[in-house]
Amino acid sequence: MTDAPASKRAVRAAFDKAADAYDAVAAVQRKACDRLLAMISAQAFEPQRIVDAGCGTGYALAGLHRRFPGAELIALDFAPAMLRRQPPGLALPLCADLERLPLAEASVDALWSSYALQWCHPRRALPELARSLRPGGQLWIATLGPGTLHELRDAFRLVDQHEHVLPFQAPEVLEDAAEDAGLRVLASERDTLQAWAPDLRGLLADIKTLGAHQTGAPRRPPLGRTGWNKLVKAYEMHRTPAGLPASYDTLWLLAEKT
Repeated sequence: MTDAPASKRAVRAAFDKAADAYDAVAAVQRKACDRLLAMISAQAFEPQRIVDAGCGTGYALAGLHRRFPGAELIALDFAPAMLRRQPPGLALPLCADLERLPLAEASVDALWSSYALQWCHPRRALPELARSLRPGGQLWIATLGPGTLHELRDAFRLVDQHEHVLPFQAPEVLEDAAEDAGLRVLASERDTLQAWAPDLRGLLADIKTLGAHQTGAPRRPPLGRTGWNKLVKAYEMHRTPAGLPASYDTLWLLAEKT
């Protein structure tokens, strides 16, 4: 994410606006959470205090509660409207930025973060997450890699030179930042999850509903009819029997504070 406060405000506003409709189009986000939960469930680690950092509407909280029924859960997000969508009674809500956590040093046993870290600068967010973890505490992450929405990026390159997709970080960048923050990588996996839509207008509407249309780049001029038609034609080259795909290059990472 860009350093400019205005860009953070734009992302927050996008997720606030998306909150009510988010769950209806968040199938990929749920798959990412389910896989991350399966990875941590294979461990013997039993945390007593867990923070869901970038919790969105709170899908992961029920799974975390089932797996760790005795743990205190904190639901953290920087979009107030997302926090208002939390399942009642499962977690303490906390409105905050991952890059400036209002958590005491070494106060958390485990930090879960699914599809949130890509909105942050990894060398600001990861040290904050590590600072909040006690020694031996664990960080559980699902985040997006550079292949995310490659179909959209490729199609737009045939239309104009503007940045239309967030520049997602490569896995090695995230792993290096984690290690520099004092975290030891325990396990990592990478896979591509996909969503489909019948046409480009519907696909872009779903992406916007997820709040993912913010790139941090300056506001672009409208495409116009000619540009739109070129974009539709370019994206059609990616069509599958299931419809037009949107790919989410996903990295799952488990790490321990040393």
